[in-house]
Amino acid sequence: MFEFAWPWIFVLLPLPWLMRWVLPAADSGEAALKVSFLSDLEELAQRKARNTMPVWRQKIPYLAIWLLLLTAAARPQWLGEPLPIAASGRDLLVAVDVSGSMDFPDMHWQNDDISRLDLVKSLFGDFLEDREGDRVGLILFGSQAYLQAPLTFDRHTVRTWLDDARIGVAGKNTAIGDAIGLALKRLRQRPAQSRVLILITDGANNGGQIDPLTAARLAAEEGVRIYPIGIGADPQANSANGMLGSNPGIDLDEPALQAIAKATGGQYFRAHDGQELAAIKDTLDQLEPVAQQPTQARPAQSLYCWPLAGALLLSVLLVIRELWPNNPLQRLLSKEHFLQQHPDWRSRLERLRLRRRR
Repeated sequence: MFEFAWPWIFVLLPLPWLMRWVLPAADSGEAALKVSFLSDLEELAQRKARNTMPVWRQKIPYLAIWLLLLTAAARPQWLGEPLPIAASGRDLLVAVDVSGSMDFPDMHWQNDDISRLDLVKSLFGDFLEDREGDRVGLILFGSQAYLQAPLTFDRHTVRTWLDDARIGVAGKNTAIGDAIGLALKRLRQRPAQSRVLILITDGANNGGQIDPLTAARLAAEEGVRIYPIGIGADPQANSANGMLGSNPGIDLDEPALQAIAKATGGQYFRAHDGQELAAIKDTLDQLEPVAQQPTQARPAQSLYCWPLAGALLLSVLLVIRELWPNNPLQRLLSKEHFLQQHPDWRSRLERLRLRRRR
């Protein structure tokens, strides 16, 4: 279907005539009797003598250029058939702890011991990229919380940002409350039924300016559901204990994470190894999407270039006519050239003139 995106542009059609009527005539400021180019004046007089076309017909090309410019400015476009856009799903933020303890290699996955952050990258990278129909975003937090990727349908880019996360990039402490506060700021503008935050950490809140439970209560008021995930192996079962001398897993504050989940209507998960974290990912993947208002989009093909090109071409032809009055094109279109090529029409015109005189 053809339409103009800005049809109101055509109200400017009488603008040149209004300006000619309102504005005073231009004054060059020079003496009126100063004539130094007599030959140019003579050529101009001869050109006007040759031009016997009525004034209104002489203005037709300029009117056509103005109409073409207005048509281009009104943004003509061809609209295709409406296409549905996936609108069911959630607005899902994943907040990942990147403090120093997340580098502890106590997670077992695929017959290998890897760090906690590497396991989160491996499993939740797939989780984010598979969330078709959801807007997903990423928050990294340590001593402070940073929005690494805003809510977007570009899930592959969000996964890339997660893969690029590095230990200590946000500081060495753990500001859980700040992470929840930042997520609340980003989610509160979305529909209340679709706000979800997945919080992945291995420690207790020891940084930031917001108390985690206070931030959780504010999130509950805004309808944000929080699913905390505590990650880290049991200290007693950790074979790396003897090598490193201590296990940061003892810092995990499970009661606080459970209180956050309870306050917001979410659920707390505990991941001791890769298999448990994979099961948690599958559980979160089964959450029912909340149906939002369906939307449709119609692909639009812009057509403004055609009237714009027509105005440019017509302007060039007018310039050629003014600067090169005896050009081959004008001679080809002139009446004398036509009569020379068709002598029989000359006699017909003479007979027509005689009839009019009678």
